[in-house]
Amino acid sequence: MPPDPALTLDGLPRPAAPPRETGPVVPERVLGWRREARSYEYGEGVPADPVRAAELYCRASRYGDAESQFALAWMLTNSRGIERDEAEAAHLFAAAAEQGITQAQNIIARMGTPQGPPPACLRPPDEDQAPVPPAAGPALLARRRPEAASALALPPPPNAPPAVVRYVDLVAPDYKLDPSLVLTFMQVESNFDAWAVSPKNAQGLMQVLPETAARFGIRNVKDPVQNMRAGMAYLRWLMAYFQGDVTLVAAAYNAGEKTVERYLGVPPYAETRLYVLKIRAGLAGQRRLPYDASAATPSALLALMRPVRN
Repeated sequence: MPPDPALTLDGLPRPAAPPRETGPVVPERVLGWRREARSYEYGEGVPADPVRAAELYCRASRYGDAESQFALAWMLTNSRGIERDEAEAAHLFAAAAEQGITQAQNIIARMGTPQGPPPACLRPPDEDQAPVPPAAGPALLARRRPEAASALALPPPPNAPPAVVRYVDLVAPDYKLDPSLVLTFMQVESNFDAWAVSPKNAQGLMQVLPETAARFGIRNVKDPVQNMRAGMAYLRWLMAYFQGDVTLVAAAYNAGEKTVERYLGVPPYAETRLYVLKIRAGLAGQRRLPYDASAATPSALLALMRPVRN
């Protein structure tokens, strides 16, 4: 009797691509997807359905849920009811490892660096459209240009100290930055606490790492004035590097520009994706702002990070 094709690697199903989400997705909903996925994976209270489990893990993974990223990667490497895909699994294990999942860290150390672009399950939910290919011509590149940048006219955050607001209003233009941009980052980073220190040793109002401050010629990152200047210098550089794209700048400020380039967009970290939402909310949804083009050569991968706009 021939073997059941459903039990062979070639015959295993491949989950559907993640759907477009409508409306805001709160963390509790992401947790609900993970719980539902686990139920379908192990047949707890519902008939086991590995394909449905994988699709739900994928949806949660896109919002940075590290446990879902690890669970889906495990299914992909062990053929747990779905087609094996070790290349995709490597990306998922890496994302989970970068968010602190110890078992994922051990596995990715053996698998090595993921190759190729990140899979759909790690792409930011608001970047579902296909990226522009590297050889795109001028006409196609023109189609993907984002909306025109414009200056903001927003009041400062209500808890911003008046002295800080005055200083930013005075100095931000020297860095070719909108003061509202600087104050929004400051609010999200430290909530205007000049003495804040993160577990990663980011310090002060702008939560600047000492090595980042040194990169821009700032010696004393603990001094509030120098801290603000270091943060503004980094923001000016990021704004030029990502051509005024607030989403990419926010992601890079939180996770680093190299990480943004590696994932071709907002990294699949829950912290970073929430951070980006906070920054965009503080800027009234503005996605682009004017920038100083002389501050940095744009990222060579920028065209791949932006969806085609019809």
